[in-house]
Amino acid sequence: MGLIAALQDSYGRWGTLSVRRRQMVIERIRSVAVVVSDEKKAKEWYRDRLGFEIQDDMEHWVVVGPRDSPTGIHLCKGETLEPGNTGILFYTDNVEATYQELKGKGVEFTRELDKAEWDENTKYAMFKDPDGNEFWLMPKVD
Repeated sequence: MGLIAALQDSYGRWGTLSVRRRQMVIERIRSVAVVVSDEKKAKEWYRDRLGFEIQDDMEHWVVVGPRDSPTGIHLCKGETLEPGNTGILFYTDNVEATYQELKGKGVEFTRELDKAEWDENTKYAMFKDPDGNEFWLMPKVD
């Protein structure tokens, strides 16, 4: 009996013969791109208004993010801006204090801090950067 016949006999038919492959594992997201008109001005805004640190700063690669965060925002210079909701959430331990501090620094809110439509015990706000990219500000969830 040849090898193929032996395999067919052992597994009954080809459909049940499986080959184990090494599973791919993605460990984390390093950065998320946000399109800006001027990465140098954007870098200053994120640093000065949001208190972000500059994680990477090379000619065409600027990444900013919260201190000690493994994930950052890649400030991607583009000709065509994509203003609107980025879907990016920023968590904070004290949403009311953070909201007041950002307002005091001149951050423009597109949704004032108020109860969430889906949970009256949760408050959130939305703000935008100078290029119109909107972000969510929410209390930290454990």
